[in-house]
Amino acid sequence: MDSSITRAESPPKKSKIDSGESEYEANSASKHCESPEATPVRMESQQVQEILRSEEIKEKEYNTDADPSEMSSGKIESRRGSRRFSETVPTYSRRKTLAQSDLMAVFYMPNIMKQHTITEVPFESEMVDGVGIRSEMEAPSWEPTLERAIKAIVSIKANCVRSFDTETSGNYTATGFVVDAKNGIILSNRHVVNPAPIVAQAFFTNYEEVELLPIYRDPVHDFGFFKFDPTKIKFMSLCEIKLAPNRAKVGMEIRVVGNDAGEKLSILSGTLARLDRNSPDYGVGEYNDFNTFYMQAASGTSGGSSGSPVLNIYGDAIALNAGGSNKASSSYYLPLNRVAKALKHIQAGEIVPRGTMQTEFEHLPYDDLRRLGLGHEIEKSMRERYPDETGMLSIKNVTPEGPAHNILHPGDILIAMNDHPLTSFIQVAEVLDDNVGENVKLTILRCRKAYNMYVKVGDLHLISPSKFIEIGGGVVNELSYQVARGYGLPVRGVYVASSGHMLGSANVWRGSVVLSINHKKTHNLEEFAEAVKDLTSGTRVPIRFFAIDQQHKEKVMIMNVACDWHPFRMAKLSRSTGLWEYKDLVKPKKSFDFIPQTVRYPKLGDNLKPAGELWSSVVSIDFHIPYLVDGMITTQFYGPGYIIDKENGLIVCDRDTVPISTGDVFITFAQSLVISAKIVLLHPIYNFTILKYDTRLIGDTKVNNLIFEENYYSGEKKLEQGDPVVLVAIGNDHNPIVRRTLVSSRTMLSTRECAPPRWRAANIEGVNLEDQPSCQGGLLTNEKGEVLSFWVNFSTQDGKGKEMSFMAGIDPSILRPVIESYKNNCSISIRSLDLELWTVRPAAARSLGLSSKRLHEMETASKSYSKFYYVLGLLNTQSPSYKLFKAGDILLELNGELVTSIDKIAVIYDQENVNITILRDGNEMELVVQTSELSVLESKKVIGWAGAIIQEPYRAVQEQVKQLPSKVYVTCTLFGSPASGYGLKPGVWITEIEGLKINTMADFINRIKSLVSKKGDGTDFNDSNNSMSDAIESGYVRLNVVNKIGVSKVISIKLDEHYWPSMCLTVDDNKPYEWDCNFDISKF
Repeated sequence: MDSSITRAESPPKKSKIDSGESEYEANSASKHCESPEATPVRMESQQVQEILRSEEIKEKEYNTDADPSEMSSGKIESRRGSRRFSETVPTYSRRKTLAQSDLMAVFYMPNIMKQHTITEVPFESEMVDGVGIRSEMEAPSWEPTLERAIKAIVSIKANCVRSFDTETSGNYTATGFVVDAKNGIILSNRHVVNPAPIVAQAFFTNYEEVELLPIYRDPVHDFGFFKFDPTKIKFMSLCEIKLAPNRAKVGMEIRVVGNDAGEKLSILSGTLARLDRNSPDYGVGEYNDFNTFYMQAASGTSGGSSGSPVLNIYGDAIALNAGGSNKASSSYYLPLNRVAKALKHIQAGEIVPRGTMQTEFEHLPYDDLRRLGLGHEIEKSMRERYPDETGMLSIKNVTPEGPAHNILHPGDILIAMNDHPLTSFIQVAEVLDDNVGENVKLTILRCRKAYNMYVKVGDLHLISPSKFIEIGGGVVNELSYQVARGYGLPVRGVYVASSGHMLGSANVWRGSVVLSINHKKTHNLEEFAEAVKDLTSGTRVPIRFFAIDQQHKEKVMIMNVACDWHPFRMAKLSRSTGLWEYKDLVKPKKSFDFIPQTVRYPKLGDNLKPAGELWSSVVSIDFHIPYLVDGMITTQFYGPGYIIDKENGLIVCDRDTVPISTGDVFITFAQSLVISAKIVLLHPIYNFTILKYDTRLIGDTKVNNLIFEENYYSGEKKLEQGDPVVLVAIGNDHNPIVRRTLVSSRTMLSTRECAPPRWRAANIEGVNLEDQPSCQGGLLTNEKGEVLSFWVNFSTQDGKGKEMSFMAGIDPSILRPVIESYKNNCSISIRSLDLELWTVRPAAARSLGLSSKRLHEMETASKSYSKFYYVLGLLNTQSPSYKLFKAGDILLELNGELVTSIDKIAVIYDQENVNITILRDGNEMELVVQTSELSVLESKKVIGWAGAIIQEPYRAVQEQVKQLPSKVYVTCTLFGSPASGYGLKPGVWITEIEGLKINTMADFINRIKSLVSKKGDGTDFNDSNNSMSDAIESGYVRLNVVNKIGVSKVISIKLDEHYWPSMCLTVDDNKPYEWDCNFDISKF
């Protein structure tokens, strides 16, 4: 795998043990032996010698040709499988986001998982069965060996569908090889088989494809097994590669054959240099192997080669490729001794026994051991018994509350287990795996004194999570041994694998451990589900947690209870099917009762005048987005709002605080009372939003409407350069800021098209200040506290696509028509010419053919320097204006009145047709233009299908395309989904499904409903639907997609309704301004 790939919160990797029913109990699996004989017994040196000399001990010899003194302490930076991109996509971050959510989505590119490439090293000869070992005369060259082996090697393509444990959702490629052709068993790495839920396919050398079912993931070592149906291979004879773990020797020539760098088949050569290397270290919090040696060779493997067989010249697998260094060509291979034993259990239909003391050992050379207290006599005896060994095992760390806690200590030297002297990891594994649930006797050396200890062996499968809960778009599972070991934690608690919408609202990010919700303890998933069930939807509750890398710092945050946007369910791993089977959980109940609460705004001092007159009109707003729709690239926003109608509960804020209609809005009064609100209007042109709250919820709280200075509200006056103003702003700490300053300039405000496309302000003038303090936003007033302008934030991108924002003052007069209509409960039609306008100086206008008469008229009508407005661009190729206007046209008159202000032409209210006089190519022209009506909420329907978020193309998308291919636009894809894995990228239009035209969202919904229903009921198809029938039978659906420049592409997606059921979000017609979430496709 590519060593430069680093693991984020997105890729997939390993998979857990098959015992789906068993769960780790913190106070049972971690108990120590309670019998009287568990007490440590000190032993004299002579007793140790008797154990070492005992003739009754039947030891097995190991082939240990490497010199442990050569062991390096270098850290391995990389080990992940291949996730290749054909292009690089920038990431985006918005200024006003509280924090990036680890929602499982990405706008342009799915997150690419870091794939491991690890191997384990065998350390024995006769103990492990090598099958099919041939004499050296049978393989005179590599050519016939590779020809046979290649037929058994497969490329693996997998989607990790959910973040879980150490893994993050995403898609990746890797390698595996057939080890049992009769039963259809493929060996690969644990990080490929993955502890998380995955969907995987294998591709043989002749490009036949089979579905893979994960049947075993080792809890510790980096290997696992897939199963496939051998009868599905029709066009080649299946071959298998035999496991020969005892054949590895230093100096042996090897070949690593696999899907290196995603190239399907690569053959890399090398020579085994080490058999006793430490396990690769991939970083704290990542999956790491331990309690085993690894092999090493300079084969230079990279991403995608994870799971490749390490072959000798006879075609036998002597190790499993697993990881590599990103600073050298070194590759690391897992020995196959435990792999071979696990395979025998699986072939016999047995559960693979895996014992643990929750203790990590390390192999130390004798010189280090002597410094820890190893005596001469013991060393002499061990060297005589194991002449090829150069060291022994020592305790590296012990997991708190585990079986060996307070019994074993770091630095203890392990001499024997059950009176059997030992020096290797393999011997320890044999004893532990054969004694699960039993007590084992350990002879250790501590501070030059020998002791007998008794430890009860636990079951590794019980401390490897096999279930998770999906909540609010996030995932939680019980803390695993893998994660706990890395941070020195006991194996208990609820671990956040992905925060999603609900947990993210409290900044409970991935890598957190949840301790309680609303004061109820959450020791395990069952308690977590019970605590959530007792909540009330739409409320805000405390959640206590700690970040796993700062476990000494507990935090308490406030979480929004928002379970309605996503399913709330538990998934359990089924050993029989390999699927994670879902069970719906009881969601928080909805309450239709309300309890009025009254709070008091503080009285501000005279030093903050005129803020005192305005502060009871100011609120704080938090906005949280469940899905990345309408071009959003982050999920949390905040800013100030201002009460404009306290009787009807209307509030105005900028569109950088509430940018879209899909989400949860919370309003805070006097920094004391928080209630929810609904989005009433998103102005399609100007930078403001209108919200509505239930006035009954604030009780007798004294709030006031904003008071506007009438001349500025009517538009008779506007702020100009040099005017004195008082800025009353809301600081980042939510306290008032008062600053007296001057207007430095009045100018047109410029914003750029964004990628991904999102709403931006256009055709608007604003004012800048000489002194602009850092703040969330505010109001420009006179000394009486009367509002002259709104001080708001504008979000855009620079020429390189980098996020940027700026603040400016906008006139209240441009908001007046909408504000007054909503205050009076009157309807208003917001219409536009769909033009982007900019100013042109009179001198330039004259050069374009403007007559002196027109110039004189404009100079007479203008209050200041005259300016003209010309067409900078056309915003919608589908609008009537597109056929009438051209870039460069100068607008002179609107309905017989001179266009002296941008406000007159930017928005047109309630007029379907207007008369416009323009100057084009030196000639004046009269046009009758039909205006376009704009939606006040923009998006009202969102579809989730195959992990893609689909909606109608919104206005910002229409601005960036010449012609709409259809009205079915892919706005986002989710990590680990079929859409992400099969190349359905955001920013394209779906135009065909299985050759049938798709023009509207209704067409799309009908087509996907038919796909699901016909797949489920076995409907017969007539000839015209043969292609659809074939697609459903194969599981693939063919799509035709078109990008914004008109390039068409055909892709095939394998649907997965189990992990990625379809979803429909619509604005509820019966409940204005509320969204309805439907996860039953038959009811779309």
